[in-house]
Amino acid sequence: MIQKISELSKILNSSYSAKSILNSLHDFFADYFGVKKTELYTWDGTTSQLRDFSRNWLYIDDIFEKKVVGQYYKIYADIKEKNSYEIVEDKLYFPLKKQSKFIGMLEFTQTEQADELLKFLEVAADVISLKVQNIILNEKMQKNINFHDSMKNIAKIIETQYELNYIVPLIGEMFDKFVSNHLIYIFLRKEDEQEFSLVWPGACNDEKIYGLISILTSDSECILTADKKTGVFPLISEGKLFGCIVTKSMEGKLNDKEVDYIEQLTNQVATTINRANVYAEILKHATLDALTGFYNKRQLEERLKQEVSSSRRQHLPLSVIMTDIDFFKGVNDTYGHAVGDLVLKTVSDVIRSQLREYDVAGRYGGEEFTILLPSAGIKDACMVAERLRKAVEKRMIDISKLTPEHKNINVTISLGVYQMQDGDEISDLIIKADRALYEAKSGGRNKVVSAGDMENL
Repeated sequence: MIQKISELSKILNSSYSAKSILNSLHDFFADYFGVKKTELYTWDGTTSQLRDFSRNWLYIDDIFEKKVVGQYYKIYADIKEKNSYEIVEDKLYFPLKKQSKFIGMLEFTQTEQADELLKFLEVAADVISLKVQNIILNEKMQKNINFHDSMKNIAKIIETQYELNYIVPLIGEMFDKFVSNHLIYIFLRKEDEQEFSLVWPGACNDEKIYGLISILTSDSECILTADKKTGVFPLISEGKLFGCIVTKSMEGKLNDKEVDYIEQLTNQVATTINRANVYAEILKHATLDALTGFYNKRQLEERLKQEVSSSRRQHLPLSVIMTDIDFFKGVNDTYGHAVGDLVLKTVSDVIRSQLREYDVAGRYGGEEFTILLPSAGIKDACMVAERLRKAVEKRMIDISKLTPEHKNINVTISLGVYQMQDGDEISDLIIKADRALYEAKSGGRNKVVSAGDMENL
């Protein structure tokens, strides 16, 4: 007996997760007592439910049929009432306690040595219970650590970022890590609009969620469905409703502690979004090129850093287009700088109309523009570049108000395309796209050249 207890203690001490503990217990009881299968269930006092200890903390309600689930709850209730083990058909159920409080039960299937196993468990159950308690405590501590890390990270974003397109995915990823086994959705709305728009992730097909968020007001508190598997947490700051964060469970319920944590996080997020909107308005004139409305060079470089970081973190492609207006100097020399400015504005308007909402366009200098295409590989980027080239070529520019002797002119653009590769420095994206642009201009202008085309020359 003492030797077996010592062996079990060594095995448990070398196990650091629920899965490894179950595997170790299974092997141990199979070797020493001929047990065919060993399972372990713990009681979650927060949600008043039994949980399967080995399957990544899934609720057993989600694993078994309702009839089977009811049997497990009845067996557990019988064990507590009798303060003893229970044998049902070919299975032995043995209670696990923390002092006199029940914390779960062991399940053994088809044991060949039931009497010897019961004698052993009278002593060994305390050793197993202690290890189980440590694992549960570590999980709770880790959740607390994750929560405080998330709070610090969001606070850091408040201090350093003001671009919602950059902030929102980061917040979504933080919530994803914090609320395990839940789908996370972030909805925002503009100040002058009533409807909410999904901004993270790309899709939500649950009509019930849309129904819940439609009733939100600036006075709303969090909304939980009756089964506590879906929660809607409004983003409110300074009396304004900016949006909401929705959690939808794929397994268990949201417990009171998780709800409290998420409410604190959403309060912090609401402050972040509010400040982002304020910062965006304040910095708008400092970050945008006055003529084209595109980002200026300094802000473009900041956005490039952000997009590169996001692309690497999410393992998604990122492509860059460098383009400029063909023979632009000739436009200025022939028609004057006022017409040149009109051409720049018109070309930028055409480019803007052909891009997605989350693409990034900047005026790199003079008549040269830079376009960042998140999540786009080289093939898609070349298609976008060709679409831009054709749209600019077709656009007639009315200059009659500036030069009465002339009515319409049109211009063309040349474009160089490059997709970020592993090992690239941030500056490489601009340099390599610019080299492709140079090849497009050297090759006759009004054309698209990709870095891949250059390698094949």
